[in-house]
Amino acid sequence: MLVGMKILVVLLACVANMVECEMFTSMAHLQTALYAERDIASTLRQYIDMEEKRLEKLKSIANDFASHSNVALKNPDGTLGNPVSAFLYVKRFTIDWDREIEPILQNNTFTTMLQQIKFLKQDLPTYEDLSGAAAALLRLQDTYQLDTAKIASGELGKTKCAELSAEECFELGRFAYNDKDYYHCVLWMQESLDREASENNKTIPRKEVLDYLGYATAMQGNIQHALSLTNELLKIDPYHERARNNRGYYQRMIKEEAKSRKMGDDGEGISHEIKNKRHIDDYRNSNEFLTYESLCRGERTQKVKDEEKLSCRYKHNNHPLLLLRPAKEEDVHLDPWIVIYHDAMLDGEIQTIKQIATPKLNRATVQNAKTGALETANYRISKSAWLKDDDHEVVHRVNKRIEAITGLTLKTAEELQIANYGLGGHYEPHFDFARVNKKKEEKDAFKSLGTGNRIATFLFYMSDVEAGGATVFPYIGVKLFPKKGAAAFWYNLYKSGEGIYNTRHAACPVLVGVKWVSNKWIHERGQEFLRPCGKKFEE
Repeated sequence: MLVGMKILVVLLACVANMVECEMFTSMAHLQTALYAERDIASTLRQYIDMEEKRLEKLKSIANDFASHSNVALKNPDGTLGNPVSAFLYVKRFTIDWDREIEPILQNNTFTTMLQQIKFLKQDLPTYEDLSGAAAALLRLQDTYQLDTAKIASGELGKTKCAELSAEECFELGRFAYNDKDYYHCVLWMQESLDREASENNKTIPRKEVLDYLGYATAMQGNIQHALSLTNELLKIDPYHERARNNRGYYQRMIKEEAKSRKMGDDGEGISHEIKNKRHIDDYRNSNEFLTYESLCRGERTQKVKDEEKLSCRYKHNNHPLLLLRPAKEEDVHLDPWIVIYHDAMLDGEIQTIKQIATPKLNRATVQNAKTGALETANYRISKSAWLKDDDHEVVHRVNKRIEAITGLTLKTAEELQIANYGLGGHYEPHFDFARVNKKKEEKDAFKSLGTGNRIATFLFYMSDVEAGGATVFPYIGVKLFPKKGAAAFWYNLYKSGEGIYNTRHAACPVLVGVKWVSNKWIHERGQEFLRPCGKKFEE
C-alpha cells in the first residue's frame, strides 16, 4: 500500500509544481490549506502508528538478542560446541537477519511520509502568501485606522480572534522594515517590545526588537529616541557591533543638530517628541483616495444629492420572469442612477455558482490602458473565474434574470465573472468603462471583443461580510455594504455614449469575513433599440 501511495505522491507532486500559489488573493483557495493541514495531521499519525509498531518489533528483537547472549555467554563452548546450536546461531545472523530484521531496519515509511507531506504542502501557504498576508494586515490597519494594540489583541469585527505574540508582532514589523516602510515598522516593533515585557515565556529576544526599532525610529527622524533604544540594547549586549556603530552615528547627529541650531548647554530646542509620520505617495494623499478610505469606514463624506427623492418599488417590466416574482428595486442615487435589487439571487444559486467557479479561480487582472492586455496589479487583490451561459443551468437562469430586470440584451455582454476576495481583498477606485479623452486614451481596451464599450454593470453580492468589503463611489459619497443575494446596478455610459465619470467606484478591503461577488459587464452592441441614443448627459 505504501509503495502505491509513494508512486501516486510523486506523480501528483509533478502536477502540483505547475500550479501558481498566491493563496492570499482568494479566501476560497486559502481555505484549501485547512484540508491540507488536516491531511498532514492524518499522515503524521499514520506514520507515528507504523513507527511505534516497528519500534515494538525492534524492542522485541533487542530483548531476544540480549536474552540469548546472556545465557550463551555463561557457557560459550557448550552453546557453540553443539553443531546444531552453531548452525542456528549462524543462520540467525544471515538468513533470519535478511528475512526478518533487515526490512525492519531499512524501512522506507519515513521517506514515503516525507513525500506525502511535501505533496500536501503544495496546498499550504508559501512565503509569498506570508508577504501578501502581512501587506493585507497593514493595509487594513491604514484603511480602517485600527489601533496596533487592538489588532495584536485580536479585536477585529464582532468576534475576538487569536492574539499575536511578541515574536509575531516582530515579524510584521520586520516585513515593513524590509519594505522600507518605517512607519509600520515602528508601530509593530513597539508593540512587540511592549508584549515582550509582559511575556512569561519569551518568544523573541528583546535585543533583536530593539535593534530594528532603534533604526526604524531614527529613519522616522527620532534620533534622540533611537539613541535611548540603542543604549538599552547595549546594556543587554555590550558587544553588539551594529548597535555600537549606530550609537556613534546617532551621537554625532545630535551634536550636529544642536550645533546647527546654535543652542546652549541646556539643550533647549531639541524636540523630544516621538514622530512617526506615514509617508505615502501623492495619489494616496489625494482627496479621492482619502474619501475612498473614509467611505470604507462607513463615514458620511457628503450629502447624497436629492436624497429625499429616493424610493423603492416592485419592478416587473411586463416580463414573464418577473410577473410572479417582481424585482425589489431600491434607489441609492439618482444622478448617476444606482439601484439595489434585493433578493436578486437565491441561496441555492449562489452555492451552485461558487462550486462551479472555485476550481477555475485565477488571480484577478486589470486591463492595461495602453496595450489592452490583462495583467495583475497590487491594487486589485482577488481571484476571479468566468462562467459561460452554458456552463450550468443556474448561470443561464441568472443571465436571463439580468436581462429581464435591466431590459438590456446580454448577447454581447462579457461572461459572468465570479470574484472571491483574499486577505484584505480590495480593488482601488476605477472605472468600468474605457475612457477616451485627451488625458487618458483607452479606446482600444475592448477592441478585441468588437462589442463596444461597457454600457452598464450588474453586480451580485454572494455573501455577507462581517466587516469591510463595501462598494463605494468617492465622487458622490455612496457606499454599498454587501448583503447576500442583493445586486447593484448602474449605467456606465450616458445615452450619448459618453462615460459617466461619477460612477468611479472601488471595492473596500475585507476586514473580517469572506467576500464573494459576481458581475456582468453589459456592452453597447445590441442595445440600439433597447436603450436608444440620446442627448449628452442623459441617462
